[in-house]
Amino acid sequence: MRLFVDTSVWSLALREADVAADAHVETLARELETGGEIFITGLVLQELLQGFTRPRSQRMIIDRFRAIPMLIPDRADHVAAAELRNTCRRAGVQVGTIDALLAHLCIRHRLVMLTTDDDFTHVSRVTNLTIWSGPQSS
Repeated sequence: MRLFVDTSVWSLALREADVAADAHVETLARELETGGEIFITGLVLQELLQGFTRPRSQRMIIDRFRAIPMLIPDRADHVAAAELRNTCRRAGVQVGTIDALLAHLCIRHRLVMLTTDDDFTHVSRVTNLTIWSGPQSS
């Protein structure tokens, strides 16, 4: 499976609390262990670093994320993300600027988004965004 892993799932996975029972985290762990294709973008990395403020935690995140391919949006991606946001707004779905870009990148690169953020579920109803919806989708 080709996955784009959103900040919400990475944050759960990196917390020290016992989150092993979360299906999203289990899916991420399984894909990492089996060599699944996992992608992020700089915005996700930035959000994680902003959420984990201790220098030791930040170094660990930077080191671990070096091996994960990073999608780098270009000008056309930003234009398409604005169009996606406008499409959503016309359909009555509110989506933030960053989320519109992440959704567009998933659509463009044919990635399944692994997220716990329900905002993306709403976006998927009016666009071609594919959201991981449980073990049956793997």
